[in-house]
Amino acid sequence: MKQPIEHYENRAGGKGTMHIERLLSPEEMGPHVKMYARVTIDVGSSLGYHAHHGDSETYYILEGKARYHDNGTIRILEPFDVTHTPDGASHGIENIGTTPLVFMALIISSVR
Repeated sequence: MKQPIEHYENRAGGKGTMHIERLLSPEEMGPHVKMYARVTIDVGSSLGYHAHHGDSETYYILEGKARYHDNGTIRILEPFDVTHTPDGASHGIENIGTTPLVFMALIISSVR
């Protein structure tokens, strides 16, 4: 069931605008998946550095170029790169390209 696209400003202390297109409803995901979405971060925008508690998050980059802050390590991401932030770790991502940054995001609950 397609959900409306959500728009956020300065998400998690980041800058600019990001858009989240949730691909499955909570009922379709079940109790352990918190989010499965296509995320777009506008040029010059970012999702601020934040911690995960009780869940993990994986990104799969589809389009664009990003600076990824992975629990203290900075790396550059491009299409087909994958990240994983386990429970208790932190991350943030910034669009450093000239086109929108687009990626799939999957958040899975660690709590059983």
